[in-house]
Amino acid sequence: MKRLWGPASLLAILLVVALMGSLALGEVRLAPSEVLSVLMGRGSDLARTVVLDFRLPRALVGIAVGASLAASGVLMQSFFRNPLASPGLLGVSTGGALGAVAALALGWTANSIFALPLASISGAFLATFAVMALAKREASAEHLLLAGVALNALFGAATSFLLNLTAGRFEVSGQIIFWMLGGLENRTWSHVWMALPGTVLGCMMLLPLGRSMNLLSLGEQGAQSLGVNVRRLQWEIIILSTVLTALATAVGGVIGFVGLVVPHILRLAIGPDHRRLLPLSMIGGAAFVLVCDLITRFLPGELRLGVVTALIGGPFFLWMLRRPS
Repeated sequence: MKRLWGPASLLAILLVVALMGSLALGEVRLAPSEVLSVLMGRGSDLARTVVLDFRLPRALVGIAVGASLAASGVLMQSFFRNPLASPGLLGVSTGGALGAVAALALGWTANSIFALPLASISGAFLATFAVMALAKREASAEHLLLAGVALNALFGAATSFLLNLTAGRFEVSGQIIFWMLGGLENRTWSHVWMALPGTVLGCMMLLPLGRSMNLLSLGEQGAQSLGVNVRRLQWEIIILSTVLTALATAVGGVIGFVGLVVPHILRLAIGPDHRRLLPLSMIGGAAFVLVCDLITRFLPGELRLGVVTALIGGPFFLWMLRRPS
């Protein structure tokens, strides 16, 4: 327990600092005291509008996205017993992207703010069901990995096809490209209620799985001999990973490398015990996304969040490949 409190405290401090920075910094800069006054129900009208109507929803969505993707990364790395695994391996992210692009291309988003998130979630679950069908209902790592590779290629091609169809409609194609690059701009309280409750519930459901995931790292037969219902555990991992990734993709777009970078760094720092790794990855993922979102506000050209996470995660991934096992 002592080994948990130290890293948890550091990550919690980082998250609080990142949250305060997210609420205070931007085109209109606020002092930390002004932000605290608004959060306590006081403050000027301008500060209340900036914090409560624009920055706080954006920050809360970022926390939900980061926690979901990092937790999903831990789940995938446990399932495949490989630290290079990520939430996109089973095609969930590309399925969510296809659903969202379809909603934009067909004009559904003009009718309701919920059209894009719902289409993205539907696409993510469609990807999971398709992977299961291709894997012949066998939740083995080999079958699912091969099915995920095939679905990623297919959904990616379908997304490119829809983008090509909207090439002459510059406003729609611009929305699609911006969404596929990921970002937290223009998030509202509606997006918060779409993402946050499901994220909290999903994360609470996976926390008790830590011990079983530790035993799964010994191999399926070893875990089975120690009393773990391996098939049930694998299905729980797949379903929870799908839900968390779908929620993150639905409200934040395609944001890569969070589920790869954060769990791996924490695994190097605190060890592979999933009872510690799961909660700390949620905190670390939330802080990581908020910090990356802050970076986008100060780089030229309105760089998107997904680009920043890729610029950080890409070199990290290459370092992991070069690092001796």
